[in-house]
Amino acid sequence: MIRKTRILILTVLIVSSFSTAPFQAVGKDMSNKTSSVPDATAQAMVLRLQEIKELDMSTLDKTEKKELRSEVREIKKELKKNGGGVYLSVGALLVVIVLLILLL
Repeated sequence: MIRKTRILILTVLIVSSFSTAPFQAVGKDMSNKTSSVPDATAQAMVLRLQEIKELDMSTLDKTEKKELRSEVREIKKELKKNGGGVYLSVGALLVVIVLLILLL
């Protein structure tokens, strides 16, 4: 009886791991990153965002504002894409937890 329920639980967990959405697990300490080319470009993008933020928008016309908005969106998208992180699926996380419970 116990063996059948364990097999059933493991089967459900394995099947559910194929159909779950991933989420991002972010570490707390990011201070030990080495400085490299992507960091320099990221800093340049952040500086550009600050420049745009400090601009006087009242002097710009409609098309210039639109171009700046699209530029800000692209920079933010690029910064988010290069953010990194470890991706884990919810099913994989459940399997790890169940295995830890069974082993301990």
